[in-house]
Amino acid sequence: MSLSAVLIQLINGLAGASALFLVAAGLSLIFGVTRIVNFAHGSLYMLGAYIAYSTIGRFGTTLPAYWLAVLAAALAVGAIGALIEILLLRRIYHAPELLQLIATFGVVLIVEDLTLALWGAADLLGPRASGFKGAIDIAGQVLPQYDALLIGIGPVVLFALWWLTRRTRWGTLVRAATENRVMVQALGVNQAWLFTRWLFTSVFFLGALLAGLAGALQLPRESANLGMDLSIIAEAFVVTVVGGLGSIPGAFIAALLIGLIKSVCIGLGQVELGGIVVAFPKLTLVAEFVVMAIVLAVKPYGLLGSAASASPTTTVTEHRALVRPPGRRSLIAALTAIAIAALLPWIGDAYDLVLAIDVLIFALFAASLQFMLGLGGLASFGHAAYFGLGAYAAVLAVRHGVRMEASVALAPVAALAGALVFGWFCVRLSGVYLAMLTLAFAQIVWSIVFQWDSFTGGSNGLIGAWPPAWLADSQAYFHFTLGVVAAVLIAIVWIAHTPFGYALRAGRDSTLRAEASGIDVRATQWAAFAIAGVFAGLAGGLYAFSKGSISPETLAIPRSVDALIMVLLGGLNALAGPLLGAAAFVGLQDFLSRATEYWRADLGVAILLLVLAFPMGIGGGVQWLLARIRR
Repeated sequence: MSLSAVLIQLINGLAGASALFLVAAGLSLIFGVTRIVNFAHGSLYMLGAYIAYSTIGRFGTTLPAYWLAVLAAALAVGAIGALIEILLLRRIYHAPELLQLIATFGVVLIVEDLTLALWGAADLLGPRASGFKGAIDIAGQVLPQYDALLIGIGPVVLFALWWLTRRTRWGTLVRAATENRVMVQALGVNQAWLFTRWLFTSVFFLGALLAGLAGALQLPRESANLGMDLSIIAEAFVVTVVGGLGSIPGAFIAALLIGLIKSVCIGLGQVELGGIVVAFPKLTLVAEFVVMAIVLAVKPYGLLGSAASASPTTTVTEHRALVRPPGRRSLIAALTAIAIAALLPWIGDAYDLVLAIDVLIFALFAASLQFMLGLGGLASFGHAAYFGLGAYAAVLAVRHGVRMEASVALAPVAALAGALVFGWFCVRLSGVYLAMLTLAFAQIVWSIVFQWDSFTGGSNGLIGAWPPAWLADSQAYFHFTLGVVAAVLIAIVWIAHTPFGYALRAGRDSTLRAEASGIDVRATQWAAFAIAGVFAGLAGGLYAFSKGSISPETLAIPRSVDALIMVLLGGLNALAGPLLGAAAFVGLQDFLSRATEYWRADLGVAILLLVLAFPMGIGGGVQWLLARIRR
């Protein structure tokens, strides 16, 4: 490719970086003040595109009408963001941050189906931007005028935000809330009114407005579609974390860095290096996550971030409660539950068995995450990586002649290898930075699986991984899965109450005190990563043979979010939490998907109701109720 073509790709990368910066700046503002990891921010971006499509259609495409429609779309999305903060998030500011994340994911599901109902499933391509329909000649290459406009918008918004945060009283309060809330309270600012009513709402309005503006501005370059939300939120998270949480200049630098790197990958095309053909355009799927992994390995709080801007990703409200091993009653209850479950093949039908197998497998998957999150306070946004590694290892082993029984045993080994490598880097971080690094590694694995057609089947996945004859019957496979999952869940409970489990809790509650007591916190957490990876990999192996096939969706972000939902629905510290959470999630998803076309919205509403009514999860609510009865 010629030098001029590479130059045009770099300029196009700047245009994409500008839109990405608008989304990331809003996300950074919201997190900096409220400490909420707003998963619904991508939905606001998507709404900006759809609302702009409708407003442009109503206002017309003349120069003033077009840009008035874009502004109206951004303001409408800002109002929607403020409404979400007032009606939902204001009620859960004191809840654990991961619970807030799940609540915002519920909003994602609701917005997706509302968008589907209002605009339909077809992609909607907006008109060309009025006043910027021409092109600019640069070194013999053509650059759309609209891309040049986008390049200029980024710095303008950066300057406006700088002025707003540095030269206004509102900005002073935003910076104070971002950097040191305790000091603000000591200076006499009324936090109860200010932070939860006026400041938080205004920040959400501005952050949502920026996301909506980015979506509206992207409409001439990309059609409005239902996949915009998840595609942009991952990149926005990366930019926010690479730049430093709460740092708007950092978000700008990170957006430029990632936009330029992706454009370089596209511009280079296929290059032969030492006899090996490297397809650089394929690296665009994972380039930003590689950048994030490298930056966080060198600068744990991002380019312009600081330790003060990172907050714990989870808050366990029962840290001070005395932890006792489960007694005889718990053992009897567990054995009784296993015995009753074993009777299901004679009680339910074949479809019930399929659902029951899914519940058992996802309960094991959720238990592996709960082991890290509940005991160690180690949040993972990419836990599906180990689930997927186990699934692919099992299927690939069978395709190469290994018996199914041995393949299931290889699944946790493959996941262990990944967990050891990823965990070594991740335990050097904490809070959201740790969680986002797990997401980066998961996306890197997903990208490899998605593009390695000759080995993993690429986007088509792998098929034909069925259990042997003695397990081919769904009843036999159910009993096999029940036995394996029950044994592993009991083992997890036992590990949680060994000296290792107590050391893990100590590092979660107070790193300094644990280290002063002689505990190697980092080594303990690394071991927890490895153990959790083993259990997740085993769940992945069982899942692959229950379905007979596997695809890259097994490692994708939604699968990791599913695990978080199940853990938090069941209860972060509840003994039976993973099983309860998996049963509730699978049951709701199955019932709603058969009952209505807009089942995602109904599932989102159900998640919100559970978050608001049972902030301790179903298992935590049951434990609280039993404790009240015993009194």
